[in-house]
Amino acid sequence: MMVIDGKGMIFGRLASRIAKAALNGEEVHLINAEQIILSGDPKFIKAKFLLRRRAKNKGTPEHSPHWPRVPYMLVKRMIRGMLPWKAARGKAAYRRLLAYNGNPKNLVPSTEFEKVELKKGAKTMSMLELCRMIGYSG
Repeated sequence: MMVIDGKGMIFGRLASRIAKAALNGEEVHLINAEQIILSGDPKFIKAKFLLRRRAKNKGTPEHSPHWPRVPYMLVKRMIRGMLPWKAARGKAAYRRLLAYNGNPKNLVPSTEFEKVELKKGAKTMSMLELCRMIGYSG
């Protein structure tokens, strides 16, 4: 079992490592999912996610993709995009991924990923900030 602390980590680099570990058969627990950092202009990131949430299948709207507003669920859904979802091994890897807001089970991080230093003045936002911008009230 691999426990990863998402506090202050950049999402893309962290998510690719998590997806790879899950595909290799490890059970991955991601704690502090709401503190993961997204790099880029916050206005652009918000517009991109609002556009994703509005996308609907005109013929059968209930078959449209679901994009959650809760931070740990959104992180898990975004990592799903890095897995081969239509293959059985991708769905099995997705089931091995557990994400949490905070650390409810008092898990101790087992692996240390190197934290990438951002340039001074780089535009960033946390996953919690994004979720609040798109309608999360928690």
